[in-house]
Amino acid sequence: MKVLFLGDIFGKPGRICISKELKNIVEKNLIDVVIANGENTAGGLGISPRICDSLFEMGIDVVTSGNHIYKKKEIYDYIDTEPRLLKPANYPPNTPGNGLYILSDRNTGGEKVAIINICGRVFIENFDCPFRCIDKLLDDIKNEVKIIIVDFHAEVTSEKVAMGWYLDGRVSAVIGTHTHVQTADERILPKGTAYITDVGMVGPRDSVIGVRKDLIMERFVTLMPQKFIVAKDDNWINGVIVEVDESSGRAISIVRINSSVSND
Repeated sequence: MKVLFLGDIFGKPGRICISKELKNIVEKNLIDVVIANGENTAGGLGISPRICDSLFEMGIDVVTSGNHIYKKKEIYDYIDTEPRLLKPANYPPNTPGNGLYILSDRNTGGEKVAIINICGRVFIENFDCPFRCIDKLLDDIKNEVKIIIVDFHAEVTSEKVAMGWYLDGRVSAVIGTHTHVQTADERILPKGTAYITDVGMVGPRDSVIGVRKDLIMERFVTLMPQKFIVAKDDNWINGVIVEVDESSGRAISIVRINSSVSND
């Protein structure tokens, strides 16, 4: 089975990249399941019901998120009724939505795939412990599904690397999100888990992690607040393709995607 995981989709430029290229990527690489982080799809901050629906229509099977999932109030009711949009599972109890979704792959309709969304705690909001949280989730589904993909939405590399080692042999892949900069450390860990510290971003590379670079430079130089505006130029798609052995749930390979998208 081949799973395509796309980096954080940033604003309208990122959505345009998906609309232009996703179908080609899926067909060329014989993809079975498509996952993407969508917490920055609405103007670079949050996600709306309309935008989430459009991502599903474009061919994304599951949309993960992170610490910006609740930035748009209209998502509160939507995420409670749309199980394919995930929140980090270690948000406090009783917040809207779920952090786990199980689906059947698009080609056979038989093999189950579990997607888990979890958030780190270092230099980010005060979430519940991601390590203990994911232990419970894995215990709940251990007899139901072998192929398990984890979106670990975290700030620091050390926490992400630690989670990779912690889950090695227990899940098929640990995919890091949140920093919007694709790392070059993709690998299969010794017990069969595919890992990458950050999968990157879908959107404008001529930017500072998606935002107009002049605004961010001004903020760093002057320390004065700036309104964040989504950049528009030099759009790229970052992601990974993870191939998994269906009988064991162990990863066979992980390959980065890093390609430009025409503005035409």
